[in-house]
Amino acid sequence: MIQLTRATLETLRDHLRERGQRPSIVMTGPRTSTELIEAMQIVEEWGPVCEAMYLVMAADQHVVNVEREVLRGALAVLSNDRVRTMHMEAMLDASARKVGKEGADKRLEAVIAQLCEDPARAEMTAVLAAAVAAADSKIVPEEQALLDKLFKGLGIEATRANELMLGLASNFEK
Repeated sequence: MIQLTRATLETLRDHLRERGQRPSIVMTGPRTSTELIEAMQIVEEWGPVCEAMYLVMAADQHVVNVEREVLRGALAVLSNDRVRTMHMEAMLDASARKVGKEGADKRLEAVIAQLCEDPARAEMTAVLAAAVAAADSKIVPEEQALLDKLFKGLGIEATRANELMLGLASNFEK
């Protein structure tokens, strides 16, 4: 008689689930190596930015379509339309899996570590994360707390954060 323990079944389940998850870049149909290389470059370049925005979107446990649209628009504008929807969706899926596996706090630390090497990119990401948080016309306490951690972790003082937000607002008023 086979004796299966709960621990053995859980280990097996977890291993099979991990192997069965979609890859971080999902491409349908035949692809050239050039397209694959481009996709990998996009993930490397824009992955931390996308993940920061995802963390804000998911902070309140409710990811709404308007937040995704703001994120998609931000990536399209910043990348000069190099980041397409399929890239964004793959990066969001990868972010969700990482958060599920490591937790939001660990992922935020990792994103901050990647972004703090480039102050301009860090500031841009923090502003975009705030825009994503405000996409549904309200910033809930969970989103605000995550934004505060992001700005603090990136070394962006409150006065500088306010300058960035005012600058962004004035650009859109013109």
